[in-house]
Amino acid sequence: MSTVTESNLCSMCKHLRKNFCIGCQKYFCPNHFKEHEQQLSITFDNEIIRSHDEILDGIQKLEQSNSLSSDLFNKIEQWKRTTINKVEKAAEQVQHQLIEIINRQRTTIAEELEPITKEIRYRREEENFLETDIDLLKQKINEIQQKLERFLRNDTNNAVIFNSETIDWNQLIYIREEQENFPPLNSIHLLANTKWKQNGVVVAGGNSFGANINQLCNPWGFRIDDAQTVYIADCGNHRIVEWKCNAMTGQIVAGGNGDGQGTNQFYWPTDLIIHKETDSLIICDYGNKRVVRWPRQSSTSGEVIISNIACYGLTIDNDGFLYLVDSDKHEVKRYRIGENDGKIVAGGNGRGNRLDQLHYPRYIFVDRDQTVYVSDECNHRIMKWKKGAKEGIVVAGGLGEGNSLTQLSNPCGIIVDQSDNVYVVDAGNHRIMRWCRGETQGNIIAGGNGKGKQPNQFSRPTNLSFDREGNLYVSESENHRVQKFTIDQS
Repeated sequence: MSTVTESNLCSMCKHLRKNFCIGCQKYFCPNHFKEHEQQLSITFDNEIIRSHDEILDGIQKLEQSNSLSSDLFNKIEQWKRTTINKVEKAAEQVQHQLIEIINRQRTTIAEELEPITKEIRYRREEENFLETDIDLLKQKINEIQQKLERFLRNDTNNAVIFNSETIDWNQLIYIREEQENFPPLNSIHLLANTKWKQNGVVVAGGNSFGANINQLCNPWGFRIDDAQTVYIADCGNHRIVEWKCNAMTGQIVAGGNGDGQGTNQFYWPTDLIIHKETDSLIICDYGNKRVVRWPRQSSTSGEVIISNIACYGLTIDNDGFLYLVDSDKHEVKRYRIGENDGKIVAGGNGRGNRLDQLHYPRYIFVDRDQTVYVSDECNHRIMKWKKGAKEGIVVAGGLGEGNSLTQLSNPCGIIVDQSDNVYVVDAGNHRIMRWCRGETQGNIIAGGNGKGKQPNQFSRPTNLSFDREGNLYVSESENHRVQKFTIDQS
């Protein structure tokens, strides 16, 4: 709370007084100004501290691991009673794994709450808070509260038991943590008039380019998991980094050993996906012309699953087929994981601008019908190839390079929602465009304010994604950051 000396009428009694609250932008006489301060203090205690303490209580409940996951423990105990002595040790190991999973969830929530706790203590001790501070803290607490409630509910228990009919004495019974299942990107309903706040918030990088754990260098493709953790192809640092929600620094989860051809190295990785079936990352190692699968659990090296392909972008469909962009051959291929030979599903007729050709394709999106959308960078257009089609359809751009609403300039990342609206990273124009189905021009949903470093600007954006709530994320190669744009509810 701070004041400035300026004559005006008290907003309560209309007397001429000089106290001004810069939070609510209202004037008060001395008596009513004191009342206003007291009301702010009450609001802070009721809406911030109380909610914060409820989360702390919930975290303590997570320590009672047996009561939270009684069904799983009962199955383990029943299995142990009906099995010979050899399996008793395995059961104890599984119990320990389950407790670790629950403790990891508790620790994650506690870590996210810690910076909020510090801020609350600081503002309470210093009596330094405004209405805007309360609103922001309330929003952060509500997000953590929702995550905690999902975990405490029995119907969202994040673990599943696996046992085998054929006994392997080294793996009699085991438990694996399973991610919460949220709708895939193409099932998120984004209305044609949905708007996002125009000032983004940096969620990764943004500290100039570099190789420190709080920096990125030319980030390209990225993915967001169900916990809103961002996995980024940190291209210039030849590594994949993980930035958890609200984290100030990232963590190297693959590569980071310099550029090279070793199984623990990358050379200009450009894209990745999270493959839940194998709990691994599948990565475009563009400079080494290969695709690498890297386990997410404590792995120090990857496995080459496809070779001899200048893979720039990739995705996976609902049937588990892998789609790879081969920029050198100007084509998109579909692969069954485990096989090295793919089938051409877009392009493949040499470099060109015909409807059956592509010119340096970059990124792709595949919908539920296995229709392939391709960002055709040097043709400055987005192409749609239906399953089995011999040529594509232009659904955005295609009128030459330019900055009008009917044109694109070096399009990169692409996503298509359930209504077939196309969201495009218009890299050369430093903006994000939405092209509604059947429309001949797009509209700007973020950026478009010239090249720059401000929260409402981009500098060579490269890719985009949405989280399960519809918030927009954008990576920028020249600003070395990933920004988040929340939906504008106003």
